[in-house]
Amino acid sequence: MRNRHEYPIPIPIPTPITITITITMPKAIIFDLGDTLLNFGRVQPTGLFMRGARLSYDYLKKLGQPVPIYAVYCVKNLAAIRFRHMWSTVSSNDFSARELLKNINKNSGFNLTEQQWDELVWLWYEPLSELGTVEPDITETLEKLRQMNLKLAILSNTFVDGSSLEKHLAKHDMLKFFDVKMYSYQFSFRKPDPRIFRQAAEKLQLSPSEIVFVGDRIDKDIKPALKVGMKAVLKAAYTNKYKCPPHNVPKIETIRELPAVIEKINS
Repeated sequence: MRNRHEYPIPIPIPTPITITITITMPKAIIFDLGDTLLNFGRVQPTGLFMRGARLSYDYLKKLGQPVPIYAVYCVKNLAAIRFRHMWSTVSSNDFSARELLKNINKNSGFNLTEQQWDELVWLWYEPLSELGTVEPDITETLEKLRQMNLKLAILSNTFVDGSSLEKHLAKHDMLKFFDVKMYSYQFSFRKPDPRIFRQAAEKLQLSPSEIVFVGDRIDKDIKPALKVGMKAVLKAAYTNKYKCPPHNVPKIETIRELPAVIEKINS
């Protein structure tokens, strides 16, 4: 009987497939302002307007400016602001309160320096600023984010002059943390228009994928930020109560939770 030899049948070994996953680490955080960094909650605009009108009127009288009687001054400014606010809602284009005040009163013979205009627009805003609160440890949180080598920026839909908003931030020792500050009245479009998010990325000299956007509005902050390629974090506020953020978007109750969220993204 012949010897039978068994030979192993070679089994082909598949070539290993290498999968490369690229994770873009955040290099900047852009914050919305109202009800994100500054918490206002629901406000009664008419009462705030009346207080601002009185403060600004008394200031103009103190400077010896040719103001009309208070009732005329109040109605004139209220009508103009209401009209421009209505038009901005239709056109999706915010207006500058500073320029509007100048236009309203250009025939009144006011003669103000730029510093005095700063003070005047602040007095209009001051009643609202008194309602704005911040987290007690907000500066410590912002400092921690800076220590994580993150640029910090602000992008806000607003017609309030930047000088007033930055004065408000400075009162809480927050202004120094922000490399870039962008307000919608400076542009011909506003959130949720993707162009303003891209402009913010260009200002920071980063790609959208390197930026985390933190805001309180799902419609105007979170969804458009995701659309342009940013990461997003939803800040809890009355504007999103009982609403769920889009899939994989973290929701935080306070800004102090943000460093941990960034660390999780990095890991």
